[in-house]
Amino acid sequence: MIITKKKDFKELMGNLRNYQSFFLIGCSECASLCGTGDDKAIEEMTQALKAEGKDVKGGFVAKTGCQVLGTKKELKAFKEQLATADCILVMSCGAGTQTAVELFPDKAVYPANDSLFLGNMTRFQMFDERCSLCGQCILDKTGGICPVTTCPKGLLNGPCGGMQDGHCEVSPDIPCAWVRIYERMKKLNKLEELRESVLEAKDWSQKQSPRSLYMREKEHK
Repeated sequence: MIITKKKDFKELMGNLRNYQSFFLIGCSECASLCGTGDDKAIEEMTQALKAEGKDVKGGFVAKTGCQVLGTKKELKAFKEQLATADCILVMSCGAGTQTAVELFPDKAVYPANDSLFLGNMTRFQMFDERCSLCGQCILDKTGGICPVTTCPKGLLNGPCGGMQDGHCEVSPDIPCAWVRIYERMKKLNKLEELRESVLEAKDWSQKQSPRSLYMREKEHK
């Protein structure tokens, strides 16, 4: 899931200073789990904008804000409110904001949130970054633990010399990724596989932006 946090309200109001009326769009997926785009967040933003003398024409929580066609269909029910708003405020991730930009080419669109990282929710609204979307996954070689992301240095073949007592030299709060990998592979009796596996340097061209992917259904005869 995409982890987001609310923008500083003073900064947000600076961005919106030239606009008076707004329509708010949240997201029932990632942003709702982060508390940045659910019904409660929409209501809080509505009240905050009104306190600043702004006019909120309406708002809703999209099923999946980054799904362009689905969001377009959902927004048909709000045609009148959208027509009277001079700015769309998107309370989801950057992808959701760019969905609104595509759907409203003639209307101002602003993000209410900062997009942080792809993360796992370990407890309610507690998130860990575990994947860098590098385009060349090596989890099959490292026991399902990603050193590209969970090692601050992104080391591919073992810990650095700064590791102490199983923790990273960058911060004692960070467990060393390669100690974790070693302990897991040991537990699974796969240490020999780990010793034989020397990972080549990452092909960072796989992460070159912007990327796109078109997946067509196979034709069935």
